[in-house]
Amino acid sequence: LAARRLDGGQQFFTRAIDFGYSKDYRETLKIWDHQEVLSDVVRVIRTLQPDVVVAGFSAQQTPGQHGHHVASAVLAGEAFKLAGDPKAFPDQLDYLKPWQPKRLLQNVRFGGNRSGENSAGLRIESGGTDPVLGISYGEIAGRSRAMHKSQGFGNFGGGGGSGPQYQSFQFLDGEPATNDIMDGIDTTWNRVAGGAEIGKQADEIIAKFDTNNPSASVEALLGVKKILTTLAKGMLVEEKQKQLDKILQNCLGLSVVITTSKGEVTPEELHNVHVVARITSKIPVTWLGSPEQKLNPTIESAYDFEINSVTNSPLPLSQPFWLVEEPSAGRYHVDDLQLIGMPAHLTEHYHQLPKFRIGESNGSVITFPVELIQAGTEFKKFEQRRTLKVVAPVSLRSSNEVELFASGSSKEVQIEIKAARANTKGELSLNAPADWKISPASQSFSLASVGETKPFSFKVTAPSRITNTKLTAQAKIGDKIYNNQRIEISYPHIPAQLLQPPVRIKAVTLDLAIRGKKVGYVPGAGDSVAEALKQMGYEVTMLTGSDLTTNRLKDFDAVVIGIRAFNVRNDLVSHLPDLFAFVEAGGNVIEQYNRPGGDLKTDKLAPYSLRLSGERVTDENATMKFLAPDHPALNTPNKITAADFDGWVQERGIYFPNQWDEHFTPILACADPGEEPKSGALLIAKHGKGYFVYTGLDFFRELPAGVPGAYRLFANLVSLGK
Repeated sequence: LAARRLDGGQQFFTRAIDFGYSKDYRETLKIWDHQEVLSDVVRVIRTLQPDVVVAGFSAQQTPGQHGHHVASAVLAGEAFKLAGDPKAFPDQLDYLKPWQPKRLLQNVRFGGNRSGENSAGLRIESGGTDPVLGISYGEIAGRSRAMHKSQGFGNFGGGGGSGPQYQSFQFLDGEPATNDIMDGIDTTWNRVAGGAEIGKQADEIIAKFDTNNPSASVEALLGVKKILTTLAKGMLVEEKQKQLDKILQNCLGLSVVITTSKGEVTPEELHNVHVVARITSKIPVTWLGSPEQKLNPTIESAYDFEINSVTNSPLPLSQPFWLVEEPSAGRYHVDDLQLIGMPAHLTEHYHQLPKFRIGESNGSVITFPVELIQAGTEFKKFEQRRTLKVVAPVSLRSSNEVELFASGSSKEVQIEIKAARANTKGELSLNAPADWKISPASQSFSLASVGETKPFSFKVTAPSRITNTKLTAQAKIGDKIYNNQRIEISYPHIPAQLLQPPVRIKAVTLDLAIRGKKVGYVPGAGDSVAEALKQMGYEVTMLTGSDLTTNRLKDFDAVVIGIRAFNVRNDLVSHLPDLFAFVEAGGNVIEQYNRPGGDLKTDKLAPYSLRLSGERVTDENATMKFLAPDHPALNTPNKITAADFDGWVQERGIYFPNQWDEHFTPILACADPGEEPKSGALLIAKHGKGYFVYTGLDFFRELPAGVPGAYRLFANLVSLGK
């Protein structure tokens, strides 16, 4: 969205989840729910009504091509055919109309013919310089691309000279083009019935525009606005009305800031709104508030006025609309289908639409969206640009995202409650299906001050069978129920985000045995495996690089190294000899996956040689072949069977070694459809008296997902030699 604010494009979204790497678009579409996501793409075409659709990738699956990318091209082709068909997704036609674009093309720069040749023969120049900004289109594109900072594109801020640049397109469907992607398409106002006069007047306004006196164009622009109101309603006309109101705002020198002293309000809380409007032109403008306010039409002095309006209507908690309901593995659930495709910031209640009348009582009215933001402590100055959020008076947090139970066993489950408002009282409860027992049924809480937290413990008894469920917590305050967490996301490159999802705890009963007691954990790029080990019954100590000494490690039965530790940390390589000595003396090391490439700090990741590769198995249901069925890793203390690989999520594993020393024993093999089995998923070497384990299996995904078999297998790895 930051990129779109820079380059001026509009961005839409489907409900599809980026669930991870996929080797095949058919797998991708199955996980996404093909027809549902296709309906989203059709909806966007019917909403935007484009003349030309361009696919950014090829619809042909080739080795190494991301299945999501190919799926996007497949969906583009299917949606192109269906968007104009009134029989396709007829539920959309209550508020949209069928729309058939003229042609479908593929930009062969990405995912297509990279040789420069083009079977369609359509090649257009895309270079040049923006006449208003005075910078090249290539530079605008580079700056826009640099906004994708989480993708590592921050170094694309410059580049893109003003010389010739070309884009090639391959024709896919519809009416062919010969010279330009817009061949045969009327891009003037003549395409709109009654719009020819607008085109003529717009050309005259542009020709006469005075950059030193933009307000001189207002009268002529109001004439265009009058004609616009007489045209038949449609997407194009409505979009142009919004653009014209924005042009009029800028020509008038009209600026509006709407602030509140509170950055957060509860659903029924009163709050004041402060409006500051300024105008730099001499044209009379009136703010149509209650009461109306005429702005001072002088350049010398801006006019401020304050409206202390009170909002007292219950509002929903601030939460991105696609996160209100729990998603499936591949798709978000959205109740209000008309919201699909929109970014969250255009759907929340904090957008205000002030109205202004230009001229006297019969003048034209313009409106434009303004975000309601929090003001700083000093009048008219802002500590931080922060949009208003609606929050619950309390937030809840569970100690663990997964709770493990033996069949029929009981344990204490902790819930913490935190006050967002002072003097908050109510009842806290933990809920589960009828065959799970919870005691007490509820507990009273009283929080005197903002930020005060209190922990509560509930005794949970699991049923006497292997099962899993979700525990939910809720706070009742008066007649209102709140079940939300509070998750704040703050990074320098994005605006602060607030999420308020429900508290859900995965409760899993399983047959689990462990050996050993003390485990040291060396964090990597970030995972929750250490918490999972605690749930299994281990005493876990977090270790730094300097802790990896022979003397310190002798206190542990096993050491587990977090994901990509040797990609992201510089303090580990020098301590590898001590770590290997720990194994040789009888210790046990489990090293989770690292990624091959330039940021890998060493090639010697184990006491014996192994070579990482890009091999992975993305099918989470891929059959597991037991290569060493008698190995302790598959037998002690838990007997591992094929059932232990049921219910895995996203994939089997990633970046498997494809070469290793003979000291390693490959334990498992698996493969994606149509591929040869890969046997580097789990490698175990006996080294002296101990064991060294290297695994690319996705334990970092499976353990937080509460997959029972992943816990049982990981317990066996930690228990080796015990």
